[in-house]
Amino acid sequence: MPTYVAFLRAINLGPNRKFPKGDIAAATEAAGATDVATYINTGNVRLTTGMRSRAKVEAALEAAYLERAGFAVPTIAFTQAELAAVAADAEELNRPDLERHYLYLLKDEPTKDRLDALLAKDGAADQVVVRGRAAHLLLGEGYEAGKVDPWGIEKALGVVATNRNFNVVTTLARTWCS
Repeated sequence: MPTYVAFLRAINLGPNRKFPKGDIAAATEAAGATDVATYINTGNVRLTTGMRSRAKVEAALEAAYLERAGFAVPTIAFTQAELAAVAADAEELNRPDLERHYLYLLKDEPTKDRLDALLAKDGAADQVVVRGRAAHLLLGEGYEAGKVDPWGIEKALGVVATNRNFNVVTTLARTWCS
């Protein structure tokens, strides 16, 4: 059976979107998954399921999370191989001069025009590199004055996304994808 790593969007932000790790695990199991594990309280879940379609996995998890949490929880799933590739890209792109390296994990690949418009905003202190369903936001010194809005990536790409930092993604890949 395939193993996926799912990333939950917009949970544990403020008082109204609380979704503790124990509830996430219980809801994931209620969706029919086994071998469930969570990592930190930002919505990172490893699961094994008989479902072979990413879209079906995401839909089943989103329905279970809605039922358990009482609010919609957009979910973005990657196979272990896909996440390992995203982490390998992150390692390749990471540089010692970066102030921040965020990864936006995308539900779907962005359209070419959305991607082109975002990439046109690259500046001297910041850069966006999109590979498949991951957008790497590479922020250098002085990025606060740069052209790329770190919080506007999802809107600019026009897809559902959630962000994690370099350390979380590479740690998850080392822990769950080997």
